[in-house]
Amino acid sequence: MSKRYAEVFEKVDREKLYSPKEALELAKETATANFDETIEVAIKLGIDPDKNDQQLRGALVLPAGTGQEVKVIAFAQGEKAKEAEEAGADVVGTEDLAERIEEGWLDFDIAVATPDMMSLVGKLGRILGPQGLMPNPKVGTVTFDLKEAITDIKAGKVEYRADKDGNLHLPLGKASFSVEDLFANFSAVLEEVIRARPLGAKGQYLYNVTVSATMGPGVKIDPGIVRNMFT
Repeated sequence: MSKRYAEVFEKVDREKLYSPKEALELAKETATANFDETIEVAIKLGIDPDKNDQQLRGALVLPAGTGQEVKVIAFAQGEKAKEAEEAGADVVGTEDLAERIEEGWLDFDIAVATPDMMSLVGKLGRILGPQGLMPNPKVGTVTFDLKEAITDIKAGKVEYRADKDGNLHLPLGKASFSVEDLFANFSAVLEEVIRARPLGAKGQYLYNVTVSATMGPGVKIDPGIVRNMFT
C-alpha cells in the first residue's frame, strides 16, 4: 500500500454504511491522484445473469454528463450521413469506414449505425465485439434517429450491463464535479437500475452499493437508504 493510499484509506470507515451524499463527498476527498479521477459506483444485485429472465442491460443519460469527451463514429449513408455529421459524429462512413476498422483503426469510443448498415457492420463483429464497440439496438446505437442517439451520447449517455456475478460498474463523473452533480448522476443510475429490475429477479434485489475514485478506496452506502429513495 502506497503512502498516499494509506493516508486516504484512513479517512474511510470500512465498517460504516454512509448516506449517498456522505459517500460521494468522501470519494471526492480521497481522489488525490495527479489527474482528475473518475468517481464510480459499483452495485451488487440479487440476480443470476446466466438465466435469460434475470439479465440486465441498457443505457441512460447522466443528467450532469460524464466529464469525458466521447468520440463517436457513425455508419450511415445519404441523408442519414448528413444527419450524423450535423449531430456531432466525429467520423461518418460506410465501406470506407469498415475498411479502416479492418486495418486496425479503433480510435473511437462508441459506434452507431442505421439498421440498413448492419449487414456491413455485422462483418466487423469479430473486431468490434471483443472491444465492446459493436452497435446494438438494445442500447440505442442501432437506429434511424441518429440525431437523438449521437446527441445523447455526447451529452453523457452510458451503457450498463451486469457481469456474470450480478455486479454493475458505472461512472458518475469526475472528482472535479460538485457533490450535487455527482448525486444527480448517482440518483439517475440507481433509479434506472431499480426501474429495470429483471422480471425473474426474486427476493432481495439491491445488496451492496459502493462508490470510489479511480485510485481511492471503496466507500459503502447504506442500501436501505437507496431503496427508500426510489420506493
